[in-house]
Amino acid sequence: METRIRLTVDGRQRETSVDTRTTLLDLLRERLDVTSPKKGCDHGQCGSCTVLLDGRRHLTCLALAVAYDGSEVVTAAGLTGSEGDDETLHPVQQAFLDHDGYQCGYCTPGQVCSAVGVLRELGEGHPSHVTEDLTGPVAADDDELRERMSGNLCRCGAYPGILAAVREVAGQPAGGIA
Repeated sequence: METRIRLTVDGRQRETSVDTRTTLLDLLRERLDVTSPKKGCDHGQCGSCTVLLDGRRHLTCLALAVAYDGSEVVTAAGLTGSEGDDETLHPVQQAFLDHDGYQCGYCTPGQVCSAVGVLRELGEGHPSHVTEDLTGPVAADDDELRERMSGNLCRCGAYPGILAAVREVAGQPAGGIA
């Protein structure tokens, strides 16, 4: 069964017909030509399809597109702003470059979107499984950052650079061994 849905994808209004069984990832990649989110495991286990969905990080391979009619989707490509002819990278994107938080790059868009979501969660004071003090602000220490980013896998092992990048944007000093 087909139905029409509307999404705002990377700041652009999009409207299309979609089979009600279509995942948001397949809609983005195959129908809307938005290729930043990647299809890795297709089971919600690797995080390569992570986007910001209505401001929160979300796995698109597990989301039926029809459930998000009217939603705002921001991919890693949509985090980049432009000022005239200059491309301005999001601070997380720049930190990934500065700290070599990538190798092959396949997982990088999902890692970047997840990191942006993690930083937002920390800023809003949302605790995680490893948060010790539930009464005060949540510290962006290495254990907290590792726990929050644990749903995004990197087969190349760029974890030290990823952690350093997220740590920098969180305003934390360099920690021990990543």
